[in-house]
Amino acid sequence: MEQITVCHFPPSMSKWNRIEHRLFSFITKNWRGKPLTSFQVVVNLIANTRTEKGMTVKCELDKGIYKKGIVVTDEELSKINIKRDKFHGERNYTISPNVID
Repeated sequence: MEQITVCHFPPSMSKWNRIEHRLFSFITKNWRGKPLTSFQVVVNLIANTRTEKGMTVKCELDKGIYKKGIVVTDEELSKINIKRDKFHGERNYTISPNVID
């Protein structure tokens, strides 16, 4: 297992994300006029999107079934090997595998 680094935009800042704005317009153009008849059609249309400057999209359907209402206890949370970044550690952090002896 590898490390996972998470970086979130602050609340309400997504609307200022230039990559989202530049990319989402191309996704919309790519599926304009095509009937969205299944999840696979949507995934394929998104995954085949390219911008004029060559930006591509990776997209896959997650068919996992997840239980709702799961509560993580403080004890369980304390066992996660998480390192918070100096800059806004509440939004930016790295999760690493736990070392087992």
